[in-house]
Amino acid sequence: MKNNPRDSKELHRINERIRVPEVRLVGDNIEQGIYPTREALRMAQEKELDLVEISPTAAPPVCKILDYQKFLYQQKKRLKEQKAKSVKVIVKEIRFGPQTDDHDYNFKLKHAINFLEDGAKVKAYVFFKGRSILFKEQGEVLLLRFANDLEDYAKVEQLPIMEGKRMSIMLAPKKAAASK
Repeated sequence: MKNNPRDSKELHRINERIRVPEVRLVGDNIEQGIYPTREALRMAQEKELDLVEISPTAAPPVCKILDYQKFLYQQKKRLKEQKAKSVKVIVKEIRFGPQTDDHDYNFKLKHAINFLEDGAKVKAYVFFKGRSILFKEQGEVLLLRFANDLEDYAKVEQLPIMEGKRMSIMLAPKKAAASK
């Protein structure tokens, strides 16, 4: 699979595509300064390299003399490394009813502990349907009890809030648990 030459030309202007009277040259193997564009092009051709516009918005535009294909490769590699370093946040949800019994509560508590130890955030919510909306206080007590039981594993990121027919709380893993 070959790169489409038009795609690479649109990222940076190179060689004859640079149409300004003068450019600022920077780089390791060159005396830095402001040069007429023709002079900079001639210098690049002497070294059998490309004149690449690095910063087109500067006045005058900043250019470098380098191997353009190698430059593109290094940029792709850098982007790939940044992508690998970025952390994806996983949010696991745990649903309760307003009158969840102890066995179900303990079962869901164990699952929440496992999620937090794996480094995921936990969003616990109580879903009120029909007339169970009358038990808002019970739902809030249940969520606060849940957060209290998980205080060794998580810190509360968001206290219980009511959103429509559900009351939710957000818990994030503590740093010690996340690093395991």
